[in-house]
Amino acid sequence: MLPPLRFIDRLKFFVERQFVKGGPFQLLVVGAIIALISITGGLLTFPAGEGKSIADAIWWAFLRLTDPGYLGDDEGSWVRFVSTLLTLSGYVVFMGALVAILTRSLINRMTELERGLTPVAYRNHVVILGWSSRTLPLIRELVGASDSMRSHLLGRSRSRLKLVVLAEDMSAEQAQLLRNDPEIGRKARQIVLRSGSALQPDALHRAACLNAAAVIIPSRSHEQDSLVSADVETIKALMSLNAQARARGVKRPFVVAEIQDLRKVPIAQRAYEGPLQVVAGDAMIASLIAQTLLHPGLSALYNELLTDQSGNELYVRSGQHFQGETLAAIATRCPRALVCGMLSPQKNGGWNVRLNAPSNTQVGERDKVVMMALDFRDTEPGSATQRRLETVERKAPDPRFLPTGRLYRKRILILGWSARLPALIHELASYQQYQFDLDIVSIVPAEERRTLIERYQPEQVRVSCRHIETDFMQEGELHDIDLAQYDGITLMSSDLLASGEEADARAIVGQSIIEEHIGHLENPPQILLELSDPDNAILLGQQRAEMLISPLVLSHLLAQVALRPELRAVFDELFTVGGAEIVFRSPAEYSIGGALPFWKLERLAAERGETAMGVFYAHAVDGRRLHLNPARETALDFQPEDQLVILTDTGIHKGDSQE
Repeated sequence: MLPPLRFIDRLKFFVERQFVKGGPFQLLVVGAIIALISITGGLLTFPAGEGKSIADAIWWAFLRLTDPGYLGDDEGSWVRFVSTLLTLSGYVVFMGALVAILTRSLINRMTELERGLTPVAYRNHVVILGWSSRTLPLIRELVGASDSMRSHLLGRSRSRLKLVVLAEDMSAEQAQLLRNDPEIGRKARQIVLRSGSALQPDALHRAACLNAAAVIIPSRSHEQDSLVSADVETIKALMSLNAQARARGVKRPFVVAEIQDLRKVPIAQRAYEGPLQVVAGDAMIASLIAQTLLHPGLSALYNELLTDQSGNELYVRSGQHFQGETLAAIATRCPRALVCGMLSPQKNGGWNVRLNAPSNTQVGERDKVVMMALDFRDTEPGSATQRRLETVERKAPDPRFLPTGRLYRKRILILGWSARLPALIHELASYQQYQFDLDIVSIVPAEERRTLIERYQPEQVRVSCRHIETDFMQEGELHDIDLAQYDGITLMSSDLLASGEEADARAIVGQSIIEEHIGHLENPPQILLELSDPDNAILLGQQRAEMLISPLVLSHLLAQVALRPELRAVFDELFTVGGAEIVFRSPAEYSIGGALPFWKLERLAAERGETAMGVFYAHAVDGRRLHLNPARETALDFQPEDQLVILTDTGIHKGDSQE
């Protein structure tokens, strides 16, 4: 049995327990100490004649304790000695301890407020759940959207965006990142940061998700050996939102969620009964990589259409503005936009996408017109007095120019391993007119890679995969590989590393090594890099390698789908196998030689049932190679090695390409 504690230890323990209860109890303890000192001082000076009574002497001691100005009025050595001790005690206890307690309480309160634990009192706002590599670009997209674009989401009476970001361990660091971002800047004051996990119902209530106009759930990066994947967190958040809305009997908000694994999309759709748009992140990036491998140079178009950088974007206009008009007539009224097609509503609530439709197609009230322009305002129809374009009659696709049944063979070298690589192989297998032979170089064991690929698509795939176990960054490892035999070389952003910066550093250095190996080749293979950090794009300089910045692309898709959900159907149509497709064509196929105005190029493409979108120069013109939607009168000086950007029809209906 332990010996009993001393009185002083018991007193310390008692004081400690009071102090840990918070500021009010700390003030009570300090008040008790002040009262004890005042009583002691009064009792010591009362015999010396200080005060007419004990109460007066205690009051005298309290005044000396709290205000040193009285020190000069005392007489007598003993009284002055006690008064000096009281004054010094006042500095320590009354001023020091009291100010320290008040200051600490204020700091704790401010820290708690900075952590964002206070419930949000907003309505009709936008909530972003999670802070990842997609969050900052996503915020840029939302705050940079025009009032006309935001009005479709927030309502015409509420064009000002109110944005709430909910993430774990929210701190002043994220707030500083928002303020320092040149595209956000002062608009950071419109953004409310809240701490909490999307897995916790209380945190979702803190962000007022059920009162929001839209909830966006971007996915975080792949994490190795984690039992709770990003998709699990997203589905759990959807289930929590659904359960809260059911329990309170309120309308479920519109949700845009990113799911990395395409196979989990049906699960996410079942988890939420309200309006929901699911973006399959890995499948979308895999589709873009696949099409870039088929059409070298296409990454420049994706980086313009699918990022928040300056350039053209895809927009959707309501058919109410053009009811009864044909696509050709609409094109004449919108001289600064390029009409790409239309969307027609289906009975099941979806959309029938008709890109590259014949120009005599008539638009109904419930239809949507798909356009490409520099700004949403460019898609507004001009008045009757404004200049109109000449009518371009686009015919139905000419079967003579559709893809033939010829089988093409492509050999691709993939350096590095990523969790989205099985999705890429699945996407490549969907192109029946191509036979792909892949050599995959990675330090991940070959058997583990085969297992992951087979689990993603159990059925037999038409893609041949040869696995090479080595680290391509090691000196001399690439000497044993004949790089000249490949049509393309892809460097994946590896998710085996701790951060996107490390993965990008590995990919960029690897690209430099490859450039050294193939620099002497007359027809070197195409090089494609997948990057995670947009700040690293500048490191490539003027090198010939193409790049796709995954977080920028996915954040753009999430923002655009949130602002205009119909765009989701357009993206699916354009960037997956079958249906309409953007391709590069040689000017010689259209009998073009020398300079030609863009409106004439439109006519030449329209005669074949295609839509001319721009030109991709072999060498930079005005600092860039890709020129989309140029002014109709602009003279385009074509060289034999230049390529036309054409929206065409593959002749393959969606779903027909799958075996």
